[in-house]
Amino acid sequence: MSEGPKKISRREFVSAAAGAAGLMIIKPQLVRGTAANSQLRLGVIGCGGRGTHDATVLATQTPTRVIALGDLFQDQLDKAKQHFDQIAQQKGYSGIESSRIFRGPNAYEQIAGNKDVDVVLITTPPYFHPQHLEAAVDAGKHVYCEKPVAVDVTGAKRVMEIGQKADGRLSLEVGFELRKAPPYVELTRRIQAGALGRIACGEAYYYSTFINRPDWPNASPDYIRIRNWIYDRVLSGDILVEQNIHVIDTFNWMLKGRPLKAVATGGRQVRTDSGNVYGHYNVIFYYPDNVAINFGSTQFDKGWWDVAGRFFGSKGVSEWHYSGPVAIYGDEPWKWTSNQNPPSSGQGQFSVTGAFSDNLAEADPEKFKSYVDSITSGKFHNQAAEGAESTLSAMLGREAAYLGRELTWDELVSMDMTWNSGINLSQFA
Repeated sequence: MSEGPKKISRREFVSAAAGAAGLMIIKPQLVRGTAANSQLRLGVIGCGGRGTHDATVLATQTPTRVIALGDLFQDQLDKAKQHFDQIAQQKGYSGIESSRIFRGPNAYEQIAGNKDVDVVLITTPPYFHPQHLEAAVDAGKHVYCEKPVAVDVTGAKRVMEIGQKADGRLSLEVGFELRKAPPYVELTRRIQAGALGRIACGEAYYYSTFINRPDWPNASPDYIRIRNWIYDRVLSGDILVEQNIHVIDTFNWMLKGRPLKAVATGGRQVRTDSGNVYGHYNVIFYYPDNVAINFGSTQFDKGWWDVAGRFFGSKGVSEWHYSGPVAIYGDEPWKWTSNQNPPSSGQGQFSVTGAFSDNLAEADPEKFKSYVDSITSGKFHNQAAEGAESTLSAMLGREAAYLGRELTWDELVSMDMTWNSGINLSQFA
């Protein structure tokens, strides 16, 4: 049942400080005694490419051990178990017990309710994120939820309410790893310190290759939709919300705000898949102080990709790329240099799962280290509000394109928008 129209003030989006500074917490290693058992115990909901990537970073670069897996499909579970059992073997641990492998539409509840799981990783199709997030928080689990947190306005509001339940007692992190990429952290620090002066406008783009998925011959329409959810508007949120949100979240982060309105166009003129997501968008986001940012997006390019952004200010120009320069030009020039981040032409293979070789090389490791530290230290993170705000910011552009007119933030958050997939998951039991 959808809730009625409701306006949300800016204040409601501000994350409350994690009020755990005075809370005594016993670290896991003090409770469990041995080196193997001192690790955080992770349950993965959604064992596809991104889920496997995220959990691998956690298992290999933080004190975290994958102990439970959940998915709709057995082949996903089999591949994930084999992969994480190999990691466990390398570390001298036993593999994932069969009693902690959950298949079917109730797998998320079984993971959330498992007494041995400390942390839940949610990497299912975005349509299911609010439901899966709520189950984990209600079960008292720390949660890392991939972006976007929802596909519709009702879902984003629900995530904010879930965040309020988690505040001060759990870490609830959202997968905006660009906020931890060292080049971007330093660039943002300089921009916010005034290196650009007064910012007048900006431009950015997310131009990517087509994401290939299998045809699944002789499968049912619902099966194909779920397996190829990236092509499905309701399950994914469309490319602006599912993929391009990384850039839009970067706008919000660097400008310390969110858009007030947007105008946009889009379509799928040259897409050849059987889905209904757009293949391109052109959006103008208007931020406070009349800062207009032109954003372009494609998801069909052959042999080329690039993701980049620029701000133009009274004292200079900033520039960042996934692969390429991260710099400021003008009165306070600066350029990121690191042996770990060699220059790149940006013409290499595009990574759907986010495993990049240069400017984002440390983004995921730094993000997950920070997240795990928030749990073990008791200084809990709660990114539900900013995750919902960036998701709604992306929806603002999407809905402006769908409607073919200017759309304001207040109009968007007042919409009674609840999407229904029309898929009965019991058929996958």
